[in-house]
Amino acid sequence: MTSGLLANRTARRRGIAYVVLLSVSMLAMAASATAPVKELQKAFGFALKPAQSAIANVASGVGSVVGAFSEIDRLRQRNEALERENQRLANENTRAVEIERQNKQLSDLLQLRSEIDFTTVPAAVIAREDPNVEMTTTIDHGTDAGVQTGDIVVAAGGALVGRVTDANPASAHVLLINSVNSVVIGQLGGSSATGEVAGQLGGALAMQNIDATEKISAGEQVLTAGIELKNGVRSPFPKGLLIGQVVDFQHNPNAVVQTAFLMPAVDLGKLEYVLVITNYRGGLTGPGSSPPCTPTGGTLPAGEQPCALPTPAPSRSTPAPSRATTRP
Repeated sequence: MTSGLLANRTARRRGIAYVVLLSVSMLAMAASATAPVKELQKAFGFALKPAQSAIANVASGVGSVVGAFSEIDRLRQRNEALERENQRLANENTRAVEIERQNKQLSDLLQLRSEIDFTTVPAAVIAREDPNVEMTTTIDHGTDAGVQTGDIVVAAGGALVGRVTDANPASAHVLLINSVNSVVIGQLGGSSATGEVAGQLGGALAMQNIDATEKISAGEQVLTAGIELKNGVRSPFPKGLLIGQVVDFQHNPNAVVQTAFLMPAVDLGKLEYVLVITNYRGGLTGPGSSPPCTPTGGTLPAGEQPCALPTPAPSRSTPAPSRATTRP
């Protein structure tokens, strides 16, 4: 009984409150349409306008900052993507340039191989010795490919590189012409004068013992002379291979010989691919001949002797006697 009375009272109170609020709202609406209230609203609106503008500006600024941070993040991501793409393109370009450079070298060797009158084996340089110890290099072909001691090694353009000093089944060592242990008979392209081209300390080339009466010109090419002597003895180097170019010369009016200094025809320290001539043999060319094992009276330098001299000092690289007699 008591709970029912309480519920009725609560309902009546809510109804009364609703009627009061509705009445107040209607009165406020009616009052807002009157001129004084409108003027009062305008006054309040005018007074609060700066605050509203400030609040609007702050809200706009906050929105702009948030938008700027979003745009910066988007630009950063795009920049990182562009940097990755640029790096990829740069790497591809580097690889393309390297491939093109190697193709050019191989194409030059292929052209030389088609023009040269000898049987050749292409090989790649796989190791270089310390130039302070010896001017030698190692190639990736050996006796299994037909490369033997004494074979001549050339580079693109017919440039002389050196001679094979020893070979195993899979590789071979090449003594470069700028080694102090290398001597080649060279011939000046202009006057056809000959001299001994030998390596110097530091890898330079010097053409020595040129007749003092011969004229030497800077820029003149020097080729292998390929000297052939009587008794069937010939140079270990075939004729006409390019050794280098004269860059300077030394002439003493009181001397009977002069010296020319050469720039090698190819950068011997940066060789990557070469050709090995496998069917040229210096020394005695006649069948059944035996190689002279004594000096030839100074006609050939020690480096071009057709057989090893009896001295034990390994100062020159020469083919073995058996090679000269068994493979003419």
